[in-house]
Amino acid sequence: MASAVAGSAKCLDTYLGKSGLRVSKLCLGAMTFGENSFQVPGQLQEEGAHQLINRYVEWGGNFIDTANVYGRGASEKIVGSWLRGQERDRFVIATKVRSPMDPTNPNAVGLGRRHIIQSVEESLERLQTNYIDLLQTHAWDDAVPLEETLSTLNDLVRCGKVRYLGASNVTGWQLQKIVEITKQKDLNPFVSLQQQYNLVSRDSELEPFQVCKLNGLGVLPWSPLKGGFLTGKVQRDQPPSEGRLGWSAQDEKRNLQSSPSWSAINKDKNWAVLETLQKIAKAKGKSVAQVSLRWLLQKPVVSSVIIGATKMQQLDDNMAAGNGWELTAEEMKELDEVSKPETPYPYEMVWRVNSTRTNPWNPSPYV
Repeated sequence: MASAVAGSAKCLDTYLGKSGLRVSKLCLGAMTFGENSFQVPGQLQEEGAHQLINRYVEWGGNFIDTANVYGRGASEKIVGSWLRGQERDRFVIATKVRSPMDPTNPNAVGLGRRHIIQSVEESLERLQTNYIDLLQTHAWDDAVPLEETLSTLNDLVRCGKVRYLGASNVTGWQLQKIVEITKQKDLNPFVSLQQQYNLVSRDSELEPFQVCKLNGLGVLPWSPLKGGFLTGKVQRDQPPSEGRLGWSAQDEKRNLQSSPSWSAINKDKNWAVLETLQKIAKAKGKSVAQVSLRWLLQKPVVSSVIIGATKMQQLDDNMAAGNGWELTAEEMKELDEVSKPETPYPYEMVWRVNSTRTNPWNPSPYV
C-alpha cells in the first residue's frame, strides 16, 4: 500500500440512491483518460491512468465513471484494459450514452433504440466486460420519444447487459417525466442523477434535486471543484494559465460548464465563497479542495462525488476528503449562506409561504 494512503481513513461506501448498489463516497471520473473530445490539455494515457486507478483502489474506491464520448471511446478502452486484470465484481463501472460518436453517421447519436443498443455493445467491448453497472443518459434528447428511450434501457436491464440506470444533465421537469413514465409502464426505475453541483453552481437544487429526494435518486456531482477554481489555487484578478481553468481562461469563447471562462468565474460572490473556504480550511488543517468536497459529501441528496485527477497528489488530496472528519453544522451553514444562489419566483414564494407548514408525516423535500 502506498505510503500516502497507509494509516489514512479509507473512502467508505454508501448506497447509490435507494438501490441496493454500494459505491464509494468518492467516484473516480475518467474523462481525463485518453485524448479528450473537448481538446482539454493534460490528459493521461494508459500507463499513467492505470497508476491513478490503482492508487484510487488503495484508498478504498470501487466506483469509476466514464462515457463513450470521452475521447470517442479512448477513456472506456483505458478503463477496460485495467479492468481486464481485476476481479470484476469488486468494481462498479458507470458509462453514458447519447453523444455523437461518428460525425459522418446521422444514426450514431441520440437516445433512440438503434443508437443506444449499438453504443452499449461497443462500450461493453471497450470496457472488456459483459455488463455495465450503471448506464446513464448523457443528456436529454428532443428528437426521440421518451417511451422509446426508456423501453430500450429497460430491455438492456432485463437481458443483463446493464444493472442500473441513471440520468445526467437534465432539468427538473425532464427528470420528473422520466420518473412518471417508468412508473406508469412498470419499467426499471432510474437510481441516480449525475449533475454539475458545487459551491459555485447550485441551480439544480431548485428542481432536479427535489425530484431526486422525493423519488430516492442519488445525486452524483460532477465538476465538484468547478474546473479547479474551488481548490484555492487561483488568485483574484489574475487569470490562471495552467490547468483546466487556465485553458478556458485563455479564450473567452471556451465557456464550458466544467471549464468556465474567466469572466464567468471572476465574480465577487465567487471570491467570497473562496475566502470562506480558505478560512475554514485553515482552521481545520485541511486543503481548500477537501473542504469543497466535504461540503458536497455532507449533503443528504448526494450519494457519491465524482472527482477527476491527472496527478497522484491531486488524487490523494481529494480522497482524503472522503472520511475521518466532518464539517460542523455551523461550517456547513456558513458555506450554504455565502454560496446561496438567488431564489427566483416562484421558488422564493413557494418556500416562504411553506416555511411554517411543517408536518413530520409529510416531510418537505426542499434542500
